[in-house]
Amino acid sequence: MKLSKWHGLGNDYLLVEQAELSVPLTPERVKRICDYHFGVGSDGILEVVSANGDQAEVVIWNPDGSVAELSGNGTRIAARWLARRSGENEVRILVGPRMVVAHLRGERDVEQAIGRVEVSPPEVITVEGEPVELTAVSVGNPHAVIQRLPDRAELLRLGPLVEHHERFPERTNVQLVRVDGEHDITVGVWERGAGETLSSGTSSVAASAAAVANGWCKSPVTVHLAGGILQVELHDGEATLTGPAEEICTVELSEEFVL
Repeated sequence: MKLSKWHGLGNDYLLVEQAELSVPLTPERVKRICDYHFGVGSDGILEVVSANGDQAEVVIWNPDGSVAELSGNGTRIAARWLARRSGENEVRILVGPRMVVAHLRGERDVEQAIGRVEVSPPEVITVEGEPVELTAVSVGNPHAVIQRLPDRAELLRLGPLVEHHERFPERTNVQLVRVDGEHDITVGVWERGAGETLSSGTSSVAASAAAVANGWCKSPVTVHLAGGILQVELHDGEATLTGPAEEICTVELSEEFVL
């Protein structure tokens, strides 16, 4: 089984075409492959269900074997892969019901029309006796945006507690946000099903949307993450996300590992 390994600002994914799988992907198989010590290691797997011309349908697996509704970095990687395959500069990636239209910008950058973003009013939940104010955001997947210094120790403490809080029965992604200026924020990301990640496209969109809605900053927003910088533009409830996607290598799983 051959897979290509990619990353978007350190958020790494394995990409494989379903038609080339020797055995089907299952939650247990995905967990084994994504394990950094006993497998290849990645933040998830992009399974290309079909690809025809400038359009591909993709299933996004989290490293815990669950399926994600959307991934900004994942769709950006899939878009670069499809653009190379099709020779087109504009491609479409279908993830569940959401179609992401992507344009190549230079050699590595991809601009994506992510689509509708829904921002709820700020609310307060109680986490281990502590009141935590957050803004719930949907980018096709759930997010909890918290204005707080994105200190790593605090992210590792608060991230899993909010992810599994009863307020979010399907769990949630968590972002700690520091406002750095009128168009700049720094974000720490705790990803549902993956844990701490160096970057996240949908988290960047969610954090930016919450920041603009709450008056913390204005669009366009430059999002500073541990892995690098993403650009988010918001207009009439729609988001555009721009950032790089790079291929690392191609790997082939041994027969004994796959079985």
